[in-house]
Amino acid sequence: MEITRTATKPSMKGPEDWFTGAVRIDPLFDANDARRSASATVTFEPGARTAWHTHPLGQTLIIVSGLGWVQREGGPVEEVRPGDVVWFEPNEKHWHGASATNGMSHIAIQEHLNGKVVDWLEQVTNEQYGSK
Repeated sequence: MEITRTATKPSMKGPEDWFTGAVRIDPLFDANDARRSASATVTFEPGARTAWHTHPLGQTLIIVSGLGWVQREGGPVEEVRPGDVVWFEPNEKHWHGASATNGMSHIAIQEHLNGKVVDWLEQVTNEQYGSK
């Protein structure tokens, strides 16, 4: 058994190459020899969002607070609220973040494949983001 105490891993600012707007990442757990998944709580201020990206083994988001938007390539922007669970298929191009007027936090869970968890792509444009 392993217990990871809250606040034992420092918060970090979401890198500008991966996010638009103010984003805080609070790591929850890392992959290890017996577990290939990793997780973090990600908090987006209003208007903040990820860049387009994919995950080799998919990604699960658990919305914990606020009002958010998610979109897969070719699909509509969808609204998400606390308690919603979002699953992105392996290699499905997508983005997620807060709505334009409300912040949002989610728990993100993704698995490592050959040491890789995500492929970051281009930024979501204001036009793509505002298509809700």
